[in-house]
Amino acid sequence: MVCEALSLTIHFFTNLASNDAKLATNRYNLCRSTPRIRCSSSSAEGPVTADKLENDYALTGSAYDFERGTISITRESLSSPKKVILVRHGLSTWNEEGRVQGSSNLSVLTEAGVKQAERCRHALANMHFDQCFSSPISRAKTTAEVLWQGREEPLVFLDSLKEAHLFFLEGMKNVDAKVIYPKEYITWREDPANFYVNGVYPLRRLWATARDAWREILFTPGESFLVVTHKSIVRALICTALGLPPERFRSIDVNNGGISTFVFNKRGEAMLKSLNMTAHMYSDHVYLS
Repeated sequence: MVCEALSLTIHFFTNLASNDAKLATNRYNLCRSTPRIRCSSSSAEGPVTADKLENDYALTGSAYDFERGTISITRESLSSPKKVILVRHGLSTWNEEGRVQGSSNLSVLTEAGVKQAERCRHALANMHFDQCFSSPISRAKTTAEVLWQGREEPLVFLDSLKEAHLFFLEGMKNVDAKVIYPKEYITWREDPANFYVNGVYPLRRLWATARDAWREILFTPGESFLVVTHKSIVRALICTALGLPPERFRSIDVNNGGISTFVFNKRGEAMLKSLNMTAHMYSDHVYLS
C-alpha cells in the first residue's frame, strides 16, 4: 500500500475582494485542520481504518501499514514481540595474547575479563530477563555465569551460539598465522566470506548457525532474553537479523563486554536499537531498558 498526504496551497493577493478573501481563508483553514490521506493498494482488504492500524501496531515495528520494510528472521509469527540483549564475553587469555580463538575451548577469561562480566551484570541489573542463553565454550560460559548470578531461571547453553570453527588457525598468534599461512590468513581477514578449508566455508556455515540460534531464542516462551556469546557469532547474529550477507561481516565490530539490543515484532522482523554499548566498561553506568 502506498499512502501520500495531500496538501493545499492558497495564494493570497491584496486585490482580492473582501468576500473572496474571507472564502479563501475559510477554505484554507478547513484544509489545514482536516488533513487527508490518499492510499492506493492492490489488496482486497479494503481501506485502512483506525481500528486496523491499532490492531496491526504490534506487527509493524511501530510504523503504520508498511510491508517489506525489513525481513522476518523467523518466517513465522511469534507469540509476542521480543527483546534480545547480546553480550560479547569478557577479555580472554587468547584475546590478551593475540591468538586466533575460533571454536577452541582452551581460552579462558582473564581476571580483567571477569571484572568486565561483573560490570555487565551491574549495568543490566535493573532489566528483567525471562531467560539467558549462552555458548557452552568456556570464555562465554563463565561470562554468562557471572552475568546471571542471582537470577532464578537456569542458564540455557546452545551449540548454535558457538564460535566459528577456524581449523588450523585456532590457537596461533595472529602474527605467526600471517607468516605461516599468508593466503588463508589474509583471506580470513580481508575476504572472510570466501575463506575456506577443505571445501568448508566457516563464515557461510556461521550464517546458517546464527539463523538457527535466532529461531531457538525467539520461539522460547517469554519476551526478554539475554544472550552471551562470541565476537564472530555476535556479528553473524546482527547481520542475519538485518538481512546482511556474509560479505558484510567485518562492517560490524563488538568489544569484549559490548552490549547490543534488538527488538522483534510479531512477524519476526528485527530492529537494532543499540550496537556495542560500552559505557559500563568505564563507569558505573546502568541501563534502564
